[in-house]
Amino acid sequence: MELPKAYNPKKVEDKIYKLWLKSGFFNPDKLPGKRKKYFTIMLPPPNVTGRLHMGHALNATINDILIRWKKLKGYKTLWLPGTDHAGIATQVKVEKELKKEGKTRFDLGKKDFIKRVWQWKEEYGNIILEQLKKIGASLDWSRIRFTMDKRYSEAVKKAFMNYYRKGLVYKKERPINWCSQCKTSLSDLELEYKEEKGKFWYIRYPLKNKREIVVATTRPETMLGDTAVAVNPKDKRYKKLIGKEAILPLVNKEIPIIKDKFVDPKFGTGAVKVTPAHDMKDYEISLSHKLEILKVIDEQGKITKKAPTAYQGLSVLEAREKVVRDLEKLGLIKKIEDISHQVPHCYRCSTTIEVLPSWQWFLKMKDLAKMAEKEVKSGRVKFHPKRFEKIMFDWILNIKDWCISRQLWWGHKIPIKGTEDVLDTWFSSALWPFATLGWPKKTKDLKKFYPTDVLSTARDIINLWVLRMIFSGLEFMEKKPFFDVYIHPTVLTKEGKRMSKSLGTGIDPMILIEKYGADATRFGMAWQVMGGQDMRFNEDSIVMGKKFCNKIWNATRYVMFQIKSEKLKVKTYNLNLKVKPLTSADKRILKALKKTIKSVDGCLDKFRFGRAARDLYDFFWHDFCDKYIEQSKRQLQKAKVKKERENTEKILLHVLLSSLKLLHPFIPFITEDIYQSLPIKKTKKYLIIENWPK
Repeated sequence: MELPKAYNPKKVEDKIYKLWLKSGFFNPDKLPGKRKKYFTIMLPPPNVTGRLHMGHALNATINDILIRWKKLKGYKTLWLPGTDHAGIATQVKVEKELKKEGKTRFDLGKKDFIKRVWQWKEEYGNIILEQLKKIGASLDWSRIRFTMDKRYSEAVKKAFMNYYRKGLVYKKERPINWCSQCKTSLSDLELEYKEEKGKFWYIRYPLKNKREIVVATTRPETMLGDTAVAVNPKDKRYKKLIGKEAILPLVNKEIPIIKDKFVDPKFGTGAVKVTPAHDMKDYEISLSHKLEILKVIDEQGKITKKAPTAYQGLSVLEAREKVVRDLEKLGLIKKIEDISHQVPHCYRCSTTIEVLPSWQWFLKMKDLAKMAEKEVKSGRVKFHPKRFEKIMFDWILNIKDWCISRQLWWGHKIPIKGTEDVLDTWFSSALWPFATLGWPKKTKDLKKFYPTDVLSTARDIINLWVLRMIFSGLEFMEKKPFFDVYIHPTVLTKEGKRMSKSLGTGIDPMILIEKYGADATRFGMAWQVMGGQDMRFNEDSIVMGKKFCNKIWNATRYVMFQIKSEKLKVKTYNLNLKVKPLTSADKRILKALKKTIKSVDGCLDKFRFGRAARDLYDFFWHDFCDKYIEQSKRQLQKAKVKKERENTEKILLHVLLSSLKLLHPFIPFITEDIYQSLPIKKTKKYLIIENWPK
């Protein structure tokens, strides 16, 4: 079959993807031959609110490279797709839609609101999955899962009740992170810290005998709930004041001056106000000193009736301004400094987070986290690059119990009578590696595909998701959920800044695919994965990927044009026929091919995707095209006997076909399309199920 003069990805990619879908070879059960080894990857479930961004595109490319590589090597491969219900994100999305209609969720009521969310999910929830098809993701669509499916919901309920019966889940009132906009609790890991300009107020707290102790704070409004002043026991400046009492300004009540080793003598004045209800560290101090927990900020972000009358009902910012004015009138502000500091915000709506006491459900984390830590330290779960283990280990050092309840309508309802709360989205996604395979039932899939082999994900969810999956797998399956965790680089702008859709610095991978084709986009992204923590995305590499695809296309046209022997014309070329070098050029190209096969295998085994892409590029462009193809022209012209000519033709075809196999995981569309056109007798109908070159 003759190839068109120019490669046009728009005419090829949709056609080839439909061909793969029709073949059924994304499904491990339909793969031909005796495949005794299994290889499993679970797609990190994107939110149903999601659209494909560069991080998704990179991770999908990495996953697909691994799955196609293992499939070619004869494994029974499963790459399982699915989406996450994304509690807060989805509820916020639908509430925004309602706002356009002049309504709130309360106008609809809980039942009708949830119905509306399901309608939204059915209409928009799978857009990102359709976009993954555009990039060539060879996911087994017959096994698609959703975290709110009936079977998956049963798994979530089972997990909660297991923890509950073991005494690992409990309900308690204690300070938590609260979003006054979303009206729900958040875990520490769901906060987004932003650099903001603020002030440091140095406030005089009077003592008896006309003395004073000065505290420094960025939040003077919380002093309305102070129940102590704390100093470090080794701080000589305050040694004589420990055990004395200070007068809390504006409230005019006595509070103790206590000693606590967690106070940093170098912070501010070395004396800190203790507000147990509205600061996590202060809460920890209060437990050992049995201090009163006084809630002066409520769930609406307003000052409560526990505060003096003059401040009740004010918003946090209004109260701050009034407190500062009143302190200035009393001459109790010693000085004010301008500062820049990190302020926690809701990761979904960007509202400033308040810490306040609330009745919530918690999961005891210490022993569970230690289980996961042991699995990683022993090497039974390996991180690549290894340095990312430290993120997990550092967090475990000071781990707190996980607040797993959320005050939302959309999500898995906590299966305890009288509880209207739903579970944190991450609670259900922690079960992903086994709940997707049918757990708690003992299914065939669970037996065959668990534990999974590789998890590829981003570093910012190591503790949110990876750690939780590890201990969940150990707790419920008594086996780790995966062998290897590959942390892919974070995709940044060319200037090294985070990509942001709102700031206009984000890049839409669908636009790149439209402009250059999926193969060029995939190859250009893989090219840039060189082991660094961050990847400064450069579109030049995608342009290079497009040129490379054109080079492969043109080289194929040359090879097909040169084949003139009768045997090859009638497509009787035996793929397994061993080729023998007759010239020094033959020897060089076959030696280079052997070296490339070995290097690509080794690179993919070690998750060195950029190195593998470069080795393939160098081999095909330079060794094959620049050197051997040029030499083959002379060999074909000078061949004295038919056998010599046929041997050169066979080597051309052999190297081309081997190259297509090696390149297929990276650029699957063009390689499959060329394979379908090669003038050979195929032992396999599709390149996707060919044999990896040896």
